[in-house]
Amino acid sequence: QVQLVESGGGLVQAGGSLRLSCAASGRTFSSYVMVWFRQAPGKEREFVGTSRSGGTTNLADSVKGRFTITRDNANNTVYLQMNSLKPEDSAVYYCAARAPGFTAWDHWGQGTQVTVSS
Repeated sequence: QVQLVESGGGLVQAGGSLRLSCAASGRTFSSYVMVWFRQAPGKEREFVGTSRSGGTTNLADSVKGRFTITRDNANNTVYLQMNSLKPEDSAVYYCAARAPGFTAWDHWGQGTQVTVSS
């Protein structure tokens, strides 16, 4: 069983930066695909980006050039570095994980709030 804990959210002015962390328990973290989603009030959950075990990342067009995802397999942590933040980036950010060969995101963190003021 994998447990995920996000941290690093907060209030930041537009143009600022935040780094979110998602710490995972479990010895097989390095093989998991990790994903970041976000959800703003009244809106559907939105894909932000993924990190595969080999380090390959994929980011949504809305955040490309501003956000990066990195992972530290030795410390079972994936990071979401967010730069040039905009008010529309305000949301609860969630990390999730799925094991290789599976299609469902079976493991979720509790979420961390990011608020970007204009």
